[in-house]
Amino acid sequence: MNIKKLAATALLAVSVLMTGCGDAKIGAIDVTKVMDEAPRVKTLMTEAEAKAKEAQENYEKEYANKPDLTEADVQKAQADLQRKLIGINQAYTAQIKNRLDVVLEEIAREKNIDVVISNAAEDKMIFHGAIDVTDEVIKKMQ
Repeated sequence: MNIKKLAATALLAVSVLMTGCGDAKIGAIDVTKVMDEAPRVKTLMTEAEAKAKEAQENYEKEYANKPDLTEADVQKAQADLQRKLIGINQAYTAQIKNRLDVVLEEIAREKNIDVVISNAAEDKMIFHGAIDVTDEVIKKMQ
């Protein structure tokens, strides 16, 4: 996530909540902890690593014993591998983000939370008053 964008969104949300409606509830999530501990995230990360390793091995098998390749062929093959690896990363990142969004929306509805912001331990934005939903998210990301 883009930290500047996240911080700007959080500040905007907090300022709107502070000036507008006094009954607003703010949720907080430690995304780093979710990424480290959620079973579904671990499973997806393992799958992504396996696919990346498979792509790397296929590349090595295909191009390892071909001394007649030109420099251009080697560069093209490396670029193709890089695109495959980026594609794998993007696909799995999107799956994790989509699942996280669904779980956060569900928890926010259940707890009647108006805004959920990132509040990672190393980047605290809210120290008091927010409802921490991190552990619930981890439980729901099975």
